[in-house]
Amino acid sequence: MIVGRHIIAELYGVSPELISKEESVRRIVEEVVDEAGLNKVGSVYKQFNPHGVTGIVLISESHVSIHTWPEYELVNLDIFTCGDPAKAEKAFKLFIERFKPKSYRHYILDRG
Repeated sequence: MIVGRHIIAELYGVSPELISKEESVRRIVEEVVDEAGLNKVGSVYKQFNPHGVTGIVLISESHVSIHTWPEYELVNLDIFTCGDPAKAEKAFKLFIERFKPKSYRHYILDRG
């Protein structure tokens, strides 16, 4: 029995302008959650000094989390959705479109 899909990803070569400040990271994450049809419960973001952001969005289906390292042009991304696995896949595709990494690696785990 599969209860959810968990996508763990590392995005490389992401523009530091997109991932340095909370405002831009928050905008991208919140847009992706909405466009993927996920049901947001709440979110928290942390701006690091001088740059970098950590954020988590609690969704009814589970969670989306992000950690950015602008100095390495790196994004670590975690998408876990219970129910329809297509929602996790859609969210991942949207993140790739928004962050435009030069390369990425990801793992897909079917949970349950």
